[in-house]
Amino acid sequence: MVVAVTAAEETREFEEHFDRTIAREQRIEPRDWMPGGYRKTLIRQISQHAHSEIIGMQPEGEWITRAPSLRRKAILLAKVQDEAGHGLYLYSAAETLGADRDELTDMLIDGRQKYSSIFNYPTPTFADVGVIGWLVDGAAICNQVPLCRSSYGPYARAMIRICKEESFHQRQGYELLMTMTRGTTAQRAMVQDAVDRWWWPSLMMFGPPDDASPNSARSMAWKIKRHSNDELRQRFVDMTVPQAEALGVRLPDPDLRWNDERGHHDFGRPDWDELKRVISGDGPCNAERIAVRRAAHEDGAWVREAAAAHAAKQAERARGAVA
Repeated sequence: MVVAVTAAEETREFEEHFDRTIAREQRIEPRDWMPGGYRKTLIRQISQHAHSEIIGMQPEGEWITRAPSLRRKAILLAKVQDEAGHGLYLYSAAETLGADRDELTDMLIDGRQKYSSIFNYPTPTFADVGVIGWLVDGAAICNQVPLCRSSYGPYARAMIRICKEESFHQRQGYELLMTMTRGTTAQRAMVQDAVDRWWWPSLMMFGPPDDASPNSARSMAWKIKRHSNDELRQRFVDMTVPQAEALGVRLPDPDLRWNDERGHHDFGRPDWDELKRVISGDGPCNAERIAVRRAAHEDGAWVREAAAAHAAKQAERARGAVA
């Protein structure tokens, strides 16, 4: 006798299999069934991550033509190129979920999707390049290394290479700052000024506090994320304080001190109102960053059109050869 299975029963079986896969710490792959909310959350997170890598090329890229030596120029060129690659890996991962790369780009340019708030701050001195490498990439490492164990396979695998390269970027930034802090009085002052400006935005990179983060709990339950925003922020502070001491710079937080009872550093409260303003488009460089991205997209239209025409011609030739 054939037993009919209703659509609701079939969906329930899929959901149970999905839940078991997550519970066993196994990966969800593109062809696997997944809840609509899981897919939507992944597309949002991965696309915002990809946008951040592409927009993140701009603050340091502005210094490529003004780097103080050929060595520093080569290092900076390599780093900016790496960031472009990171964006491509992540857009590819989003495409495995059914997202369209062109549509994601349009959503970024139109302001319908976000990118990391940290890239909306200016880089007035070359010390900013080093501080971005040390603090911003250091924060990215804290945030992204756990993503190598994300429950979605393509995202986790993309993050392995990205994290290796981000670790190298962090060491590059730290080496630059070490060189400058051993230099002239003006260079040391330049480094301290950059640290003063980037410290709090770096702490905000992890997102709002846990009690004001609407997506974190669901992402952690699905094991897309492995740690909460506040846990990652604490880890970053604990990691960075001894590095600052080795550099001989002061972190601009009067509340920063070691807490023996907690076994962690206590630190001050970031300006969450500022984070909201920057995310909403009212940061120092929001308009500039999107304008540059829009211009680059428009200037590259002929390349995309030529590549599409070439691909179509090659496909037509292949069909002719088969016929």
